Amino acid sequence: MRNFESFEKKLGLSFKKKDLLKKAFVHRSYINEHSSYKLGHNERLEFLGDAVLELIVTEWLFIKYPDAEEGDMTNWRASLVNSQIISIIAQEMGMEALLYLSRGESKDRLSKARQMILADAFEALIGAIYLDQGLEACIRVIKEWLLVKFDDILANRLYLDPKSSFQEQSQEKLGITPCYKVLSEKGPDHNKMFVIGVYLKDKKASEGEGSSKQEAQLAAAQSALDKIKWSEWECLK
Repeated sequence: MRNFESFEKKLGLSFKKKDLLKKAFVHRSYINEHSSYKLGHNERLEFLGDAVLELIVTEWLFIKYPDAEEGDMTNWRASLVNSQIISIIAQEMGMEALLYLSRGESKDRLSKARQMILADAFEALIGAIYLDQGLEACIRVIKEWLLVKFDDILANRLYLDPKSSFQEQSQEKLGITPCYKVLSEKGPDHNKMFVIGVYLKDKKASEGEGSSKQEAQLAAAQSALDKIKWSEWECLK
Protein backbone atom coordinates (compact mmCIF):
# COMPACT_ATOMS: atom_id res chain seq x y z
CA MET A 1 0.00 0.00 0.00
CA ARG A 2 1.33 3.44 -0.93
CA ASN A 3 2.20 5.54 2.11
CA PHE A 4 2.16 9.14 0.93
CA GLU A 5 2.00 10.47 4.48
CA SER A 6 5.37 8.91 5.27
CA PHE A 7 6.78 10.29 2.02
CA GLU A 8 5.62 13.81 2.93
CA LYS A 9 7.34 13.51 6.32
CA LYS A 10 10.56 12.42 4.62
CA LEU A 11 10.47 15.57 2.50
CA GLY A 12 9.33 17.76 5.39
CA LEU A 13 6.17 18.76 3.53
CA SER A 14 2.43 18.63 4.09
CA PHE A 15 0.48 18.99 0.87
CA LYS A 16 -2.69 21.06 0.94
CA LYS A 17 -3.96 19.13 -2.09
CA LYS A 18 -3.12 15.48 -1.50
CA ASP A 19 -4.39 14.49 -4.95
CA LEU A 20 -1.80 16.77 -6.53
CA LEU A 21 0.96 14.79 -4.81
CA LYS A 22 -0.55 11.47 -5.91
CA LYS A 23 -0.91 12.67 -9.49
CA ALA A 24 2.86 13.20 -9.71
CA PHE A 25 3.27 9.42 -9.47
CA VAL A 26 0.69 8.40 -12.10
CA HIS A 27 2.30 7.11 -15.29
CA ARG A 28 0.35 7.22 -18.54
CA SER A 29 0.40 3.41 -18.73
CA TYR A 30 -1.72 3.22 -15.56
CA ILE A 31 -4.40 5.41 -17.14
CA ASN A 32 -4.43 3.15 -20.18
CA GLU A 33 -5.59 0.32 -17.92
CA HIS A 34 -7.70 2.48 -15.57
CA SER A 35 -9.46 4.93 -17.86
CA SER A 36 -11.86 6.02 -15.13
CA TYR A 37 -9.07 7.08 -12.76
CA LYS A 38 -10.00 10.68 -12.01
CA LEU A 39 -6.59 12.24 -11.38
CA GLY A 40 -5.09 11.64 -14.83
CA HIS A 41 -1.39 11.10 -15.56
CA ASN A 42 1.60 13.20 -14.52
CA GLU A 43 2.91 14.54 -17.84
CA ARG A 44 1.70 18.13 -17.41
CA LEU A 45 3.26 18.25 -13.94
CA GLU A 46 6.47 16.84 -15.42
CA PHE A 47 6.51 19.65 -18.01
CA LEU A 48 6.22 22.25 -15.26
CA GLY A 49 8.67 20.55 -12.91
CA ASP A 50 11.33 20.28 -15.61
CA ALA A 51 11.32 24.06 -16.02
CA VAL A 52 11.35 24.70 -12.25
CA LEU A 53 14.20 22.25 -11.73
CA GLU A 54 16.34 23.79 -14.44
CA LEU A 55 15.73 27.30 -13.12
CA ILE A 56 16.69 26.37 -9.54
CA VAL A 57 19.83 24.48 -10.57
CA THR A 58 20.87 27.28 -12.95
CA GLU A 59 20.44 29.99 -10.30
CA TRP A 60 22.29 27.90 -7.69
CA LEU A 61 25.27 27.41 -9.98
CA PHE A 62 25.24 31.07 -11.03
CA ILE A 63 25.39 32.28 -7.42
CA LYS A 64 27.71 29.59 -6.01
CA TYR A 65 30.32 29.89 -8.78
CA PRO A 66 30.47 33.60 -9.70
CA ASP A 67 33.67 33.21 -11.76
CA ALA A 68 32.62 30.12 -13.74
CA GLU A 69 32.39 30.28 -17.52
CA GLU A 70 29.06 29.73 -19.26
CA GLY A 71 30.29 26.50 -20.89
CA ASP A 72 31.34 25.02 -17.56
CA MET A 73 28.04 25.91 -15.92
CA THR A 74 26.16 24.37 -18.86
CA ASN A 75 28.03 21.09 -18.40
CA TRP A 76 27.56 21.17 -14.64
CA ARG A 77 23.85 21.78 -14.99
CA ALA A 78 23.52 18.95 -17.50
CA SER A 79 25.21 16.60 -15.03
CA LEU A 80 22.64 17.49 -12.37
CA VAL A 81 19.42 17.38 -14.39
CA ASN A 82 20.06 14.30 -16.54
CA SER A 83 17.67 11.38 -16.20
CA GLN A 84 20.27 9.00 -14.77
CA ILE A 85 21.09 10.99 -11.64
CA ILE A 86 17.49 12.15 -11.18
CA SER A 87 16.25 8.55 -11.28
CA ILE A 88 18.83 7.64 -8.63
CA ILE A 89 17.60 10.50 -6.43
CA ALA A 90 14.01 9.32 -6.94
CA GLN A 91 14.99 5.85 -5.77
CA GLU A 92 16.77 7.25 -2.72
CA MET A 93 13.62 9.22 -1.88
CA GLY A 94 11.53 6.04 -2.04
CA MET A 95 9.48 7.17 -5.04
CA GLU A 96 9.50 3.84 -6.87
CA ALA A 97 7.15 2.20 -4.34
CA LEU A 98 4.62 4.99 -4.87
CA LEU A 99 4.36 4.80 -8.66
CA TYR A 100 1.05 4.05 -10.40
CA LEU A 101 1.98 1.83 -13.35
CA SER A 102 0.36 -0.63 -15.71
CA ARG A 103 0.80 -4.32 -14.92
CA GLY A 104 3.44 -4.60 -17.63
CA GLU A 105 5.44 -1.59 -16.46
CA SER A 106 5.22 -2.79 -12.85
CA LYS A 107 7.11 -5.98 -13.76
CA ASP A 108 9.83 -4.21 -15.77
CA ARG A 109 11.83 -2.90 -12.82
CA LEU A 110 15.39 -2.98 -14.15
CA SER A 111 14.89 -1.46 -17.58
CA LYS A 112 15.97 1.87 -19.04
CA ALA A 113 12.28 2.70 -19.33
CA ARG A 114 11.85 2.41 -15.55
CA GLN A 115 14.74 4.82 -15.07
CA MET A 116 12.97 7.30 -17.33
CA ILE A 117 9.66 6.82 -15.51
CA LEU A 118 11.35 7.60 -12.20
CA ALA A 119 13.11 10.67 -13.61
CA ASP A 120 9.83 11.92 -15.07
CA ALA A 121 8.06 11.32 -11.75
CA PHE A 122 10.72 13.33 -9.92
CA GLU A 123 10.15 16.26 -12.28
CA ALA A 124 6.40 15.87 -11.85
CA LEU A 125 6.89 15.91 -8.07
CA ILE A 126 8.79 19.19 -8.33
CA GLY A 127 5.91 20.57 -10.40
CA ALA A 128 3.42 19.45 -7.76
CA ILE A 129 5.48 20.96 -4.94
CA TYR A 130 5.69 24.23 -6.86
CA LEU A 131 1.93 24.44 -7.31
CA ASP A 132 1.07 23.38 -3.76
CA GLN A 133 3.95 24.70 -1.65
CA GLY A 134 5.67 27.35 -3.73
CA LEU A 135 9.14 27.96 -5.11
CA GLU A 136 10.97 28.03 -1.76
CA ALA A 137 9.82 24.50 -0.95
CA CYS A 138 11.12 23.33 -4.34
CA ILE A 139 14.47 24.98 -3.67
CA ARG A 140 14.78 23.27 -0.29
CA VAL A 141 13.94 19.80 -1.64
CA ILE A 142 16.27 20.13 -4.62
CA LYS A 143 19.12 21.36 -2.41
CA GLU A 144 18.64 18.59 0.16
CA TRP A 145 18.35 15.72 -2.31
CA LEU A 146 20.05 16.72 -5.57
CA LEU A 147 22.51 19.56 -5.15
CA VAL A 148 24.31 17.76 -2.31
CA LYS A 149 25.61 15.41 -5.02
CA PHE A 150 27.47 18.15 -6.85
CA ASP A 151 30.71 18.09 -4.85
CA ASP A 152 31.17 14.46 -5.85
CA ILE A 153 30.31 15.25 -9.47
CA LEU A 154 32.85 18.06 -9.50
CA ALA A 155 35.60 16.11 -7.69
CA ASN A 156 35.29 13.13 -10.03
CA ARG A 157 34.77 15.22 -13.19
CA LEU A 158 31.49 13.43 -13.84
CA TYR A 159 30.18 16.53 -15.59
CA LEU A 160 32.30 15.93 -18.68
CA ASP A 161 30.21 15.25 -21.77
CA PRO A 162 31.14 11.77 -23.10
CA LYS A 163 30.32 12.83 -26.65
CA SER A 164 32.81 15.71 -26.50
CA SER A 165 35.38 13.53 -24.75
CA PHE A 166 35.13 10.79 -27.37
CA GLN A 167 35.44 13.32 -30.19
CA GLU A 168 38.53 14.89 -28.62
CA GLN A 169 40.22 11.52 -28.17
CA SER A 170 39.36 10.23 -31.65
CA GLN A 171 40.61 13.42 -33.27
CA GLU A 172 43.80 13.36 -31.21
CA LYS A 173 44.58 9.67 -31.76
CA LEU A 174 43.19 9.06 -35.25
CA GLY A 175 42.45 12.42 -36.78
CA ILE A 176 38.82 11.32 -37.22
CA THR A 177 35.62 13.06 -36.14
CA PRO A 178 32.96 10.54 -35.03
CA CYS A 179 29.53 10.53 -36.64
CA TYR A 180 26.24 9.22 -35.29
CA LYS A 181 23.50 7.26 -37.07
CA VAL A 182 20.03 6.25 -35.89
CA LEU A 183 19.85 2.46 -35.93
CA SER A 184 16.28 2.02 -34.72
CA GLU A 185 13.31 3.70 -33.05
CA LYS A 186 10.72 1.91 -30.93
CA GLY A 187 7.81 2.66 -28.65
CA PRO A 188 4.86 5.09 -28.78
CA ASP A 189 5.42 8.80 -29.33
CA HIS A 190 5.10 9.64 -25.63
CA ASN A 191 7.67 7.02 -24.63
CA LYS A 192 9.91 6.54 -27.67
CA MET A 193 13.35 4.97 -27.40
CA PHE A 194 16.19 5.49 -29.89
CA VAL A 195 19.20 3.28 -30.62
CA ILE A 196 22.10 5.21 -32.14
CA GLY A 197 25.49 3.99 -33.35
CA VAL A 198 28.71 6.01 -33.18
CA TYR A 199 31.02 5.48 -36.15
CA LEU A 200 34.66 6.21 -36.94
CA LYS A 201 34.59 6.55 -40.71
CA ASP A 202 32.30 3.64 -41.70
CA LYS A 203 33.14 1.38 -38.78
CA LYS A 204 30.80 1.24 -35.79
CA ALA A 205 32.59 1.83 -32.50
CA SER A 206 29.58 1.25 -30.26
CA GLU A 207 25.90 2.04 -29.82
CA GLY A 208 23.61 3.46 -27.14
CA GLU A 209 19.94 3.79 -26.26
CA GLY A 210 17.96 6.74 -24.95
CA SER A 211 14.58 8.43 -24.87
CA SER A 212 15.92 11.17 -27.15
CA LYS A 213 18.49 11.18 -29.94
CA GLN A 214 20.81 13.31 -27.82
CA GLU A 215 20.60 10.92 -24.89
CA ALA A 216 21.23 7.92 -27.15
CA GLN A 217 24.26 9.67 -28.68
CA LEU A 218 25.69 10.32 -25.23
CA ALA A 219 25.11 6.69 -24.27
CA ALA A 220 26.83 5.51 -27.45
CA ALA A 221 29.83 7.78 -26.83
CA GLN A 222 30.15 6.62 -23.23
CA SER A 223 29.95 3.00 -24.31
CA ALA A 224 32.69 3.61 -26.88
CA LEU A 225 34.91 5.32 -24.29
CA ASP A 226 34.45 2.41 -21.92
CA LYS A 227 35.57 -0.29 -24.32
CA ILE A 228 37.63 1.17 -27.15
CA LYS A 229 41.29 0.18 -27.61
CA TRP A 230 42.73 2.90 -29.81
CA SER A 231 45.61 0.77 -31.08
CA GLU A 232 43.08 -1.46 -32.82
CA TRP A 233 41.73 1.48 -34.79
CA GLU A 234 45.00 2.92 -36.13
CA CYS A 235 44.35 1.32 -39.52
CA LEU A 236 41.74 4.04 -40.11
CA LYS A 237 44.31 6.83 -40.06
